[in-house]
Amino acid sequence: MSGTLYLVATPIGNLGDFSPRAAETLRTVDFIAAEDTRVSVKLLNHFNIKKPLVSYHEHNHVTAGQTVLSRLLAGESCALVTDAGTPAISDPGEDLVRLCGERGVEVIAIPGCCAAVNALAVSGLPTGRFTFEGFLTVNKKSRREHLERLKDEERTMIFHEAPHKLRTTLGDLRAAFGPERRISLCRELTKLHEQTWRTTLGEAADYYETNTPKGEYVLVVAGRRRSEEAAVTLEEGTAQVLALLNQGVRLKEAAREVAEHTGLSKNELYAAALEKGR
Repeated sequence: MSGTLYLVATPIGNLGDFSPRAAETLRTVDFIAAEDTRVSVKLLNHFNIKKPLVSYHEHNHVTAGQTVLSRLLAGESCALVTDAGTPAISDPGEDLVRLCGERGVEVIAIPGCCAAVNALAVSGLPTGRFTFEGFLTVNKKSRREHLERLKDEERTMIFHEAPHKLRTTLGDLRAAFGPERRISLCRELTKLHEQTWRTTLGEAADYYETNTPKGEYVLVVAGRRRSEEAAVTLEEGTAQVLALLNQGVRLKEAAREVAEHTGLSKNELYAAALEKGR
């Protein structure tokens, strides 16, 4: 009888997010397959867990996957962990899960942290339907072609990005979707300097031209609004901005709010309201 593969989600920053069930699973399996054994051993030591570790990552997953599968078929149980987050999500663990499925090995997920879902939850953008895009390719041509295909995507989009590539990514997103598209930038989730900034692609790109990105980012980008939702004239939108001004809302914030709900340009609304208010 074959063993079981457990997909154990690990903390993305705060060790307090590691569940009792996850810790107990690591204590009871025969061995642990880890993305980076040096990182995982720190987690194990913190929870006083002593188990054999084997390496399973992007660069060895073909051969390592066969080794892990052989041990599972021999009756051993294994916990698959990444450095942070949920295994098999934007991760070579998906290949191991596929192998297990093909050979009838049971796979059980031990839920926990997922940066993409955490960022989506706090983004303030629609959460009913979304698409996870992960890390964009570094190949400029392929990257821009992919973003071009996403121009008509109506679902909320989630991207991962490293700090040293954030400026380029924001510039490409702005070029593809326009400067008025809403974005939530979530950085250092669950860590000491966690921050969520809800803004537009134009403002985010401009800000990071002169400010250094720090920490790992999850970018949550609004999908394209349906044409019928944007069927509000500039005159009608301007009237909505003026109504908000009468309620004490600042012009910049009023223009942004109306732009978000109508699909009209924030800058055009701002200029039109400024002209009307004279």
